[in-house]
Amino acid sequence: MSFNLVLVHPQIPNNTGAIGRLCVNAGASLHIIKPIAFDIDEKAVRRAGLDYWDKLDLHIWESIDDFFAKNQITNNAYFATTKTNKPYFEANFKDDDFIFFGSETAGIPENILNRFKDQNITIPMTKDGRSLNLAISTGIILYDAIRQTYNSFAKD
Repeated sequence: MSFNLVLVHPQIPNNTGAIGRLCVNAGASLHIIKPIAFDIDEKAVRRAGLDYWDKLDLHIWESIDDFFAKNQITNNAYFATTKTNKPYFEANFKDDDFIFFGSETAGIPENILNRFKDQNITIPMTKDGRSLNLAISTGIILYDAIRQTYNSFAKD
């Protein structure tokens, strides 16, 4: 059992480091799509990732087009966004699914969200909330995916 977290144009090194640590502990792969707003070797990334970074299954992609050219994305992916009403817990996660998250300020590009409209998911929030921290959002959705597929996760 494993999942693939995809960060599209991340901007905050501490978030990326924390997400890398999350991936190691959850048995997930991390895909980072350039441009990245920081050096992936930056101290803040390593500090947030602690001693997990060298255990991370990390894939760096030059562009979103490069990623899509080398990964067949069909119904095996979900796209986290505030621009939908479908809650993440209505998604039917399967082993090896890709779960996309956009940058901290811009989210996932609109053309990608539109291309996969039926696979857009969101984390419900009150009317007072605009968004959650990226690292927190990845944890919420990844661990629900694990909950849904736990029988295969427990055997790993």
